[in-house]
Amino acid sequence: MTVFVVQEVLGRNLAPAMKFGKLQLLLGAKTNLMLGTTNVVRELKKHLIDFNDDDYLLLMGDPAAIGLVCAVAAQHNGGKFTVLKWDRQEAMYYPVSIDVHGYSPPKEKLGELHV
Repeated sequence: MTVFVVQEVLGRNLAPAMKFGKLQLLLGAKTNLMLGTTNVVRELKKHLIDFNDDDYLLLMGDPAAIGLVCAVAAQHNGGKFTVLKWDRQEAMYYPVSIDVHGYSPPKEKLGELHV
């Protein structure tokens, strides 16, 4: 299991996400998408080539970069990916499964972390 961190945000404590897997940073804090995305998309495709149902996306950083990462992850995994959503009250991450094709499994199959 890997937690793919979209973009480095300096000073952010990512320790709570480590319970979901090894953290892998996809883009540095200074990555700029304003001048073009071709090289960034190529790099993301390399990093996410083995993305699967056991992996997570930690959505932080530039909204355009977040969109690219979600698109590439979905492309590599049949339209499905899981993001980690921060709950301020509980001070912890919860996984949220997304299927861009609109399929939603019954609650019984989600498991206790996905309810």
